[in-house]
Amino acid sequence: MPELIDPTVRLRPSFLAAVAEFHADREQGVPWFVTNVDPPALTDADAFAAYVARVLGERTEDGAVRNGFVPMTTLWWVEGEEMLGRLAIRHRLTPALERVGGHIGYDVRPGARRRGHATAMLAAALPVARGLGITRALLTCDEANTASRRVIEANGGEFLDTDGDKRRYWVPTA
Repeated sequence: MPELIDPTVRLRPSFLAAVAEFHADREQGVPWFVTNVDPPALTDADAFAAYVARVLGERTEDGAVRNGFVPMTTLWWVEGEEMLGRLAIRHRLTPALERVGGHIGYDVRPGARRRGHATAMLAAALPVARGLGITRALLTCDEANTASRRVIEANGGEFLDTDGDKRRYWVPTA
């Protein structure tokens, strides 16, 4: 049964395979987190370990939070040794995140899509967000992304409004 776990070097082969799938996917664009991977981490085991440490360090204000970012908890959705997706919970919102991005962003690797992983992954993340003090999470999706809209609504998302081409939802975390 899949579960959310902390990023780990143990899953490097599966992570790299997922990154390759995202790059090869012609159906959707390459997600932000893929373009955010430190390039050396894609070829060097030590650099990958440093990347994982950076991602884990982004959880606190005094951690490795990069300029312009807020603290966020990144989790991987895995089954056994296979990384199926990733999810990031942003601990607070900036004005930009209120418009695009919200509290939680998620991606399922192309080879694992259409199996309910995004819905289950978001459901598993909501108690984590609650533990971070987020009583209701703002989630956004593209107006045309009906799959993501269904995921959000299946998790109790209440439509807030549309901002440009983004739909915004409040999702209870309790």
